[in-house]
Amino acid sequence: MKGLHRNLAYRYSERGIASDDPRFDTPIELNTLRKEAHFMPEQETMERAREDAREGKSASTQAGEFVREEIHHIREGKHGASSPQQAIAIGLSKARRAGVKLAPPQGPQLVRTKAEQDLEAGTNPRRKKSSRRSRAASGALKREPKSSASSRAMSRQAKRSSSKRGKQARSQAARKAARTRKAA
Repeated sequence: MKGLHRNLAYRYSERGIASDDPRFDTPIELNTLRKEAHFMPEQETMERAREDAREGKSASTQAGEFVREEIHHIREGKHGASSPQQAIAIGLSKARRAGVKLAPPQGPQLVRTKAEQDLEAGTNPRRKKSSRRSRAASGALKREPKSSASSRAMSRQAKRSSSKRGKQARSQAARKAARTRKAA
């Protein structure tokens, strides 16, 4: 019976009904429910990605909005990630599922397959998500450290990633960034 009340508490809180109703355990529990409610991309992120698409920006720029959102979620404590790479991967997966036409990465077959599944799910969503699997995944992420999205960890990841690309590629990327940067 307690689980049912939690569900109701969440539904009513979305509609703006008072949270001091005696049927619900405590207001604190209600707040945690609001925080845990969903792992879908926020509307604001979707809108920013659409705007990038309208402006003719690349798919990776559009996907960057989802990665940024994911990093914010980890920093605010919504869930964690085992590494900065995992945080980025979750963001890219969300982007593909939201319909960003991001090519699958070069790498292990498993990673390419997952990326293709995400692209497929973005173009024509079919299946109902398994609530049990979804709950298990979000529970596992909540146990992961929040420090994986710290500015220090992200900086380390960016340096490591760029060092693999070579000097010319880095220089070219910096020139393009300067050329396409919005006037501040």
